[in-house]
Amino acid sequence: MPITSFQGIFSKVRRMGRRRLAVAAAEGDTILQAIAEAHQEGIIEPILIGNRAKIEKVASQEGVDISPFELVEVENPQHSCSEAVKLVREGKADMLMKGKVETSALLKAILDKDYGLRKGKLLSHVVVMEAKAYPKLLIITDGGMNISPDLPTKVELIKNASWVAHRLGIDTPKVALLAAVETVNPDMQETIDAAILAKMAQRGQLGNVVADGPVAFDLAVSFQAAQIKGVKSPIAGEADIFLMPDIATGNISVKALIYLGNVEVGGIVVGARVPIVLLSRVDTAKIKLNSIALGALSCQGEG
Repeated sequence: MPITSFQGIFSKVRRMGRRRLAVAAAEGDTILQAIAEAHQEGIIEPILIGNRAKIEKVASQEGVDISPFELVEVENPQHSCSEAVKLVREGKADMLMKGKVETSALLKAILDKDYGLRKGKLLSHVVVMEAKAYPKLLIITDGGMNISPDLPTKVELIKNASWVAHRLGIDTPKVALLAAVETVNPDMQETIDAAILAKMAQRGQLGNVVADGPVAFDLAVSFQAAQIKGVKSPIAGEADIFLMPDIATGNISVKALIYLGNVEVGGIVVGARVPIVLLSRVDTAKIKLNSIALGALSCQGEG
């Protein structure tokens, strides 16, 4: 059965056993709060990498007991990224998390051609969202990494998001190829891409998915909207994956729902050897915790 809530994600990852999480530059308040709670939930065994004095100071200020956790002393935040990647490559960690360090520094270590973690053709950001008004989890891509994806990039975005959907128990995810309208408009490149992707999906070129587009967001989440518009679509009101036209659309949509929509949310980067929990500095400890759970669910192995 597909997982339809974050409660379901937590329930499954507890049964899977603890995953070893390497945290680069772990000296952050909400970071340590989320890690401690994830450990308490039985999801992870953390490896904290960074400046020991700073980590211990923040932990003390936040009332977080880090004594059960492994701590690797690395003074320089950039070097902590390399150390975290090294632990993964050596099989000592199952997943990776960005701490109090620039995203560019972590990505540089991940993408290093000799010592990095690149696996697939593309790294992409996938957000999973639980909204009370929708009976499924929403899988949204890409609001965090790929700025203005062309057609080949969108193919890989769908494949990466589908991989996450499969980990959520969705055998044949339904993909909404989003645009502002449901008709192909030569002046709107996203509508042209969507029509091509829909045909590719029909011919099995995108894997085991059902995809349709161009479609507007309302049609993707509401069968009634599709009826009113007179649009027949196999994904109407039932979409699992929402392919955004560009990073701005994805980023704005996710943040609007987080701040105004009272949703549960978590996000990871996929396409590397292991899941990467890569979050904004302003994300709450709860979002970080949800993201750790999503990363644990997405680790290779039995699940």
